[in-house]
Amino acid sequence: MNIQLLFLGLLVIGTLHSTAVNGRVLTGNYGKLSGIIIPGFASTQLRAWSILDCPFSPLDFNPLDLVWLDSTKLLSAVNCWLKCMLLDPYTQSDNPECKSRADTGLSAITEIDPGYITGPLSSVWKDWIKWCIEFGVEANAIIPAPYDWRLSPSKLEERDLYFHKLKLAFETALKQRGGPSIVFAHSLGNNVFRYFLEWLKLEIAPKAYIQWLDDHIHAYFAVGSPFLGSVQMIESTLSGVTFGLPVSEGTARLMSNSFASTLWMLPFSKYCRSDNMYSKHLAGNSKKGHKVYHCDTDKLKFNFSGWPTNVVNIEVPFRGDDAYSSFLNAARGNLSSMECGLSNLLSFSAHEVADGTFFKAIEDYDPDSKRVLYQLNNSYHSDPILNPLTPWERPPLKNIFCIYGVDLKTEVGYYFAPSGKPYPDNWIITDVIYEIEGSLYSRSGNLVSGNPGATSGDETVPYNSLSWCKTWLGPKVNITRAPQSEHDGSDIQVQLNVEHILEGDVVANMTRSPRVKYITYFEDSENLPGKKTAVWELDKANHRNIVRSPVLMRELWLEMWNDIHPNKTTKFVTKAKRGPLRDEDCYWDYGKARCAWSENCEYRYVFGDVHLGQSCRLRNTSINLLANYV
Repeated sequence: MNIQLLFLGLLVIGTLHSTAVNGRVLTGNYGKLSGIIIPGFASTQLRAWSILDCPFSPLDFNPLDLVWLDSTKLLSAVNCWLKCMLLDPYTQSDNPECKSRADTGLSAITEIDPGYITGPLSSVWKDWIKWCIEFGVEANAIIPAPYDWRLSPSKLEERDLYFHKLKLAFETALKQRGGPSIVFAHSLGNNVFRYFLEWLKLEIAPKAYIQWLDDHIHAYFAVGSPFLGSVQMIESTLSGVTFGLPVSEGTARLMSNSFASTLWMLPFSKYCRSDNMYSKHLAGNSKKGHKVYHCDTDKLKFNFSGWPTNVVNIEVPFRGDDAYSSFLNAARGNLSSMECGLSNLLSFSAHEVADGTFFKAIEDYDPDSKRVLYQLNNSYHSDPILNPLTPWERPPLKNIFCIYGVDLKTEVGYYFAPSGKPYPDNWIITDVIYEIEGSLYSRSGNLVSGNPGATSGDETVPYNSLSWCKTWLGPKVNITRAPQSEHDGSDIQVQLNVEHILEGDVVANMTRSPRVKYITYFEDSENLPGKKTAVWELDKANHRNIVRSPVLMRELWLEMWNDIHPNKTTKFVTKAKRGPLRDEDCYWDYGKARCAWSENCEYRYVFGDVHLGQSCRLRNTSINLLANYV
């Protein structure tokens, strides 16, 4: 789950107090900005905090040994490794023989398994840090906020005082650098930040809440946020998702189901909200009463609770057959009656998953359902701070940017059936429903009826969940579509004052070339005085890789450069042109036998270059080139 590259540009700006551009000195409080990074699910290293002797293996666990992710110990001593990873499914306490805790510092989020596993799971923020170093960002301008991603939000605070520490991180950054911070959250990190904002309401005086936000947070970049959850968490809960690890799906399910955090990203309906339990500070412990889950029942029956289709379709044994009084009996019978057709196909919407209806329906056939129902009620629906399984409202922050990928095949629904095996392998996926470019298809390629969105999601989170933040835009929206790559502005499309219906989607009615990847900007700076809201949709940007996208890094950098510049002329950075800003952006044009972008790049050989493109470098510094964007 990743977008780190672009955020560094944002921090780059924070290193510049005054800069000469084309001979003119620009002044500004660029050195005051800090960047706080909140990583996503499974994107923080966990280290052992105890001694565990692993029999039949020379690899024991000692304090500070890497647990998540030490693939060597995973492969050679998987049972020992699981003891350090698994939590009690009810209390979320550690295994009596081994405990793990989240690592601290930048090393906790740069590489999950240094030097062994390659790809998105292992290398997280490493490339982003390289950008920071290249642009001269000071070390104290980058503040990681790693956390134990296995825990529910309330347990994060109860066990680790995570939200107290996060509040102190913002206040320390303000005192140290003299200005507010930029929050950069990816995937589950956005859910963590949302909970922090709600927790903060009860931690400080109500009249000081907005002022605290204005003083400490300049902008919030929500990258790949599962605003309405992700159906992949259903797959993780029922059959297991390995994320490329060398473990079986059953083992992955065992591990996932010991974490209360997996339910944090369950899909839920935009038509259901809940009341707050407390009217005063938690210190007063004053209850208004139990939380009430309010749903618009008429809308729930329409459009599959606001999702493209029912998110779960599952075969359960026919209730009239005594042989299926429990799932274990069904397994022993090898499902012979199922093969004769004695089964029911039950369908459930996102709302019925989030409120527990689905898990109650399969309680007799799945031993893990009781645990799920307990955690749903105890850690989410009854949470005194916030029920996370409710739709977001726009946080009262000055600048919000929602960034996500679109136009990739994304799972939106599943068909499950009993496998005839014992837990944790008791369910198998018999079919998958995908959204693909505005249509629904089954795994076999058949068209599926439903209510697909304007496009598809980012391979992990469906479009309707990613795009929920479009409801934060006002009634008039400016839309711009531009190529992701460097361009001269000839392929820019702009629509001004496009009408946007409250809580509805807004779609760019623009042409596109099938060979070009675009980035589409939806911008609103008029609806809320003094506040800006923007949504960026990046074509073909994968959920886990987006944090390593140079395009995202470039756009974030330019946006913040324009935003804090004393001589800016527009509220959002201009999209009219995108030229190279780093040596890496220059390349050799074989057709013209010269470096491309000759006005910005030149051929300048340096010893060690091995090809022509490597010798193409910027004519001026990237700081000088930024003068085009203010």
